Amino acid sequence: MSSFDEASEGAKMDFAKDMSYGDYLGLDAILTAQHPLSDAHDEMLFIVQHQTSELWMRLAIHELQAARQVMLTDDLASAFKMLSRVARIFEQLNSAWDVLRTMTPSEYTAFRPSLGNSSGFQSHQYRLVEYLLGNRNGALMQVHKHKPEALKALQDELALPSLYQVAISHLCKGLGHESLAGEPGQTNWDAQPRVQDLWQQVYEDPSKYWALYELAEKLVDLEDYFRRWRFNHVTTVERIIGFKRGTGGTNGVAYLRKMLEVELFPELWHVRGAL
Repeated sequence: MSSFDEASEGAKMDFAKDMSYGDYLGLDAILTAQHPLSDAHDEMLFIVQHQTSELWMRLAIHELQAARQVMLTDDLASAFKMLSRVARIFEQLNSAWDVLRTMTPSEYTAFRPSLGNSSGFQSHQYRLVEYLLGNRNGALMQVHKHKPEALKALQDELALPSLYQVAISHLCKGLGHESLAGEPGQTNWDAQPRVQDLWQQVYEDPSKYWALYELAEKLVDLEDYFRRWRFNHVTTVERIIGFKRGTGGTNGVAYLRKMLEVELFPELWHVRGAL
C-alpha cells in the first residue's frame, strides 16, 4: 500500500500564511470556552450541551429576524425557507436533550453547587426567540439588566412587530380586511376570534389562498417543534433533579410545565377545532 502523497492528492498542507478551517470558524475560541468549576466528569457535558444550544439559538434568531424582514417586503417564498430552517433547528435542539439525559441525578449533584445561581432562565437569546415569536413578557427583561447589550437587544425587539403580527398583517391584507395585527410594542398576543375567523377562511379554501395557507402551516410546524423542545426540557429536568427549585430561583419543573401552556400562534391551533 502506497503512503499518502499530499502533492498528488492536491491537499494544501501549509497554512502558515493562509486561512485554515480552524481560523475561519474561530475554533480556538470555541474549543477553549469550556471551563468546568469542579472535578466532576459530567460538568463538561453540561457546559457543551448548553453552549451548543446557544449556538443553535443564535442561528434561529438570525433566521427569524430575516424571515420577518422579507415578510415585510412581501417575499413570502424566502420566509417559508427560513421558517422551515428554524423548525429544523429546534429539532436539533430537541436531540440535545437526549444527550443530556444520559446524565444521572447523582452525576449532576456532583457539580450542581458550582453553578451558583446561573440558570438557562437567564438566557437572553432564548428570551429573544420568544419575543420574536410573540411571547413578550417585558418584566423578564430585568433578568438581563446587568448585561447592557443583551438588555438593549430585547428592548429593541419589543419596539418591533413580532413575527406573528407580521403574519397577521399578511392575512388581513390577503383577505381584504382591516389590520388586526395590533401595535408593534404590545406584549403577549391574546387569541382574537376575528383573527381565527380569517385563518378559517384560508383553511376552508387552501387553493384560493395558497400562500397564506402555506404561511399558516409553516408557523404551526415551527411552534410544533418549539413545543416539543419545551416538553423535552421539562422531562429532562424532572428526570435529573425531580421537583427541586431551579438554580436560578424558579420553581423548576412546576415553572417549566406552566410554560407548556403558552401558545405562540393561538388562532392557528384553535381554528382546527372549528373546521
